[in-house]
Amino acid sequence: MSRECQFEIRVRYAECDPMGFLHHSRYFEYFEMGRTELLRASGARYRDLEAAGVLFVVVKVECRFRRPALYDDLLKLHVRITRQSRARIDHEYKLYRDGVLLCEASTILACVNREGQPIPIPQELRMEN
Repeated sequence: MSRECQFEIRVRYAECDPMGFLHHSRYFEYFEMGRTELLRASGARYRDLEAAGVLFVVVKVECRFRRPALYDDLLKLHVRITRQSRARIDHEYKLYRDGVLLCEASTILACVNREGQPIPIPQELRMEN
């Protein structure tokens, strides 16, 4: 499984508040996009995991907003796995505009079945620490 990836996101008009700033709730959507792209870079699709009854749920999130993002900004999101255990994955996110850090965050995800019970992360997604 890949440990990190980065990609660009253009801030859309509909994602902004009346002041023209990227709404704080949208950052969390960007983080989810980052996790999905990181998984895809590893050759897996979340859709297939869900179909197999393997779900990843966010159990903790922390976010520090440093500077605002604005409509039409081209942002670069860097996503990195910082820790993985038998049923847990920790991610770190850094969002930049022109090399300036706008936001940094972290999440803890738990691997669970459809009943919400913790299960081991599938072997094909395990990474060597």
